[in-house]
Amino acid sequence: MSAVSFPRANPTYCAASLRLSCPATVNGSPTQYSVTAEALEAHFGARSPREEDLLAAFTSNRQRIEQLAESLFELTEAREIVLRSGHFRFAG
Repeated sequence: MSAVSFPRANPTYCAASLRLSCPATVNGSPTQYSVTAEALEAHFGARSPREEDLLAAFTSNRQRIEQLAESLFELTEAREIVLRSGHFRFAG
């Protein structure tokens, strides 16, 4: 089982890939996770892929997003993950 933690840093927005990224620590090693604009729009009510809309949706749903990120870090042992709409759809 991995030890996963999420520092309370503000997400960074990448306009080129339309996603927000946040730091994480897995077994003491720094890494990051990202969530796509599509996922934030489809599952968390972001009104558009604009930074302010994505940040509002992320902030309101951060706990659920980080729960899924933690599960995927543990399941895949990946160094970095990108949460897409399908991840949330199948997570329920």
